[in-house]
Amino acid sequence: MKELKEKYSITLDPEIAKRIRELAEADDRNFSQYINLVLRKWIENNNNPD
Repeated sequence: MKELKEKYSITLDPEIAKRIRELAEADDRNFSQYINLVLRKWIENNNNPD
């Protein structure tokens, strides 16, 4: 069974939201999918315990 996702509400600067929409569309993803992908990659690349 696929894991359910949690819903969150965030506020973004208009230029950031516009750029995310552009990048998501170019990657054939929706806005939420693209944000999830970017955050996942960032966490994986920055998960260095201090």
